[in-house]
Amino acid sequence: MRVLITRPEREAAALARVLGARGHQAVIAPLFHTQVLHPPDDFPAMLAACQAILVTSANGARALAEASEQRSKPIFAVGDITAATAEGLGFHGVTSASGDAAALADLVRQRLDPAQGPLLHVSGADVAGSPAPAGFEVKRVVLYEARQADALPDSARAALAARAIDVATFFSPRAADAFVQLVTAAGLADTCRAVSAIAISPAAAQPLGALPFARTVAAERPTRQAVLDEIDRLPPPGVQSPKEPMTDVNPSPETSIEPKPVDATIVPVRRGLGVAGAFVIGLVAAVIVLAAALLSLPYWPQEARNLWRGPVAAPPPSPSTPVVDTAQIDAAKRELNARLDDLEKRVRAASAAAAQANPSDNRPTTTPDPAIAELRHKVETLENKPQPEADTSALKADTSALKSEITALRAAMQSLDQTVAGQKASVDKATEAATASTANEQKALAAARGSAVIGIAARISAALTAGLPFATDLSLLQPLAQGDAKFGEFITALQPVAAKGVASRASLAASFPAMAKAAMADDLADDSFWQRLLGKLKSVVSLRRVGADVAGDSVEAKLARAEAAVNAGDLPKAVELVKSLPPQTSRATADWLARAEAHLAAQHAVDQLAAQGVALLGSAR
Repeated sequence: MRVLITRPEREAAALARVLGARGHQAVIAPLFHTQVLHPPDDFPAMLAACQAILVTSANGARALAEASEQRSKPIFAVGDITAATAEGLGFHGVTSASGDAAALADLVRQRLDPAQGPLLHVSGADVAGSPAPAGFEVKRVVLYEARQADALPDSARAALAARAIDVATFFSPRAADAFVQLVTAAGLADTCRAVSAIAISPAAAQPLGALPFARTVAAERPTRQAVLDEIDRLPPPGVQSPKEPMTDVNPSPETSIEPKPVDATIVPVRRGLGVAGAFVIGLVAAVIVLAAALLSLPYWPQEARNLWRGPVAAPPPSPSTPVVDTAQIDAAKRELNARLDDLEKRVRAASAAAAQANPSDNRPTTTPDPAIAELRHKVETLENKPQPEADTSALKADTSALKSEITALRAAMQSLDQTVAGQKASVDKATEAATASTANEQKALAAARGSAVIGIAARISAALTAGLPFATDLSLLQPLAQGDAKFGEFITALQPVAAKGVASRASLAASFPAMAKAAMADDLADDSFWQRLLGKLKSVVSLRRVGADVAGDSVEAKLARAEAAVNAGDLPKAVELVKSLPPQTSRATADWLARAEAHLAAQHAVDQLAAQGVALLGSAR
């Protein structure tokens, strides 16, 4: 299955790895960016007074770890993923309810005593339900905020437009509602007809009724494992057919990738004789038939010969000697020769034009036609015939026969002219039709290339988001790069990192605190013994401010704003801030910067690749 993940980047990357292990392909399209907030001023006092902490999401566990160094308070987590995240951040005594808010409330009621003190609920700005059990005092503190994206992510837009999604997953009612809004705004609602929607709960499935999904399923239990099980139960996806000319593309500007392997090899089309071949064969056949008729004329019945030659003019009355009009005969010969020359030129020109209309025809076009050569020989024979010296009855017969031959040749020339004209008109029409057909083929080919490019770009983008290799996906672009320098540039830019992939945004965000700690230690250390000692201590234990609202140009302030930018998904801003740090911090920041810049460079190349695919689709309209 090709699965669309709408969760924030951290959770999406983890889910993508699990789906990959099950044989599915993930397309990551976060609809929200998590922003860690500053805790309230009385948060330390609230933390000290509570008997346990309730955490209803993995983001809540991360925000709690940012807000306090306290790790000894008991943690009650809503599910196994949240519990594992809290344990990974160093919290002790973590217990999982393996369910929803109601399951968490039941677990707290069984394990804790209301008389032992209040409970502290760490949550985001928007919560779906309260885990507060009856009889307990629960104080809620907001430590993070999930900010909705303004538009549908490019990865989701391209994959949906290319009909390259089989399943879409939704882990909260808010995510489902946001997806409906963004897909409708992008004009891609119709692309959901072949997509199965899997929601973590009936509440999360309810907003999805506004889109024409093939099916909408709510997981049996509100856990990630239950969602994965529902995906495995779905029937195998059928062959996805495009709806529009390309023809696997919606009229949307974005059109895939298609996460299935793209066979971009262009198969040559074998044609028959073609227009030029048909024209030349027809012309040669007409000339041969005409020549055969002329050569066999003496053997025809007299009636047939009279019909062919037409009425023979009676010789002018003469008392004794026939008057031979040699000037008229010479003029007829010259006219006939000129007509033969003109006809041969026209035949050659028509053959050349036909060959140009169909370059695949390799027949020679400059060889003189045998029928025309035969006609020319007949005329030369007539010219070289010796003139009679005496006024005899044979002279009358020869003169009459000569005139008849000239008349017959003129008729034959007219017939051949008409044949050539008709064939030329047919060639012109066929050439126009072939030109139109070629233009349509070019548009269809451009649309197919554009769809394939967008699909490949979506696959590579998903690999970048998950931090996975994408050499196989990049190899699909090789056939499309033939004859197009732009695709060659994209391949050159992505090839160095394709085998191993680049660091994902989630891993860059996870490694930022350690880098920031080392950078602050290097910034404080100088050549004095005490400063070096202070730097060493700072590298082991450091307290620093965090958040996007930390003002100032100090190393601590810039690192705080950079970390907030990374967590919000704004990696370019984070890189810019880290680059602006003093030179003494370069040793600590070099590795992180190199990985972040590699990610940005690869993402930029993929974005340009997708834009090129969209341009190809636009040119096919």
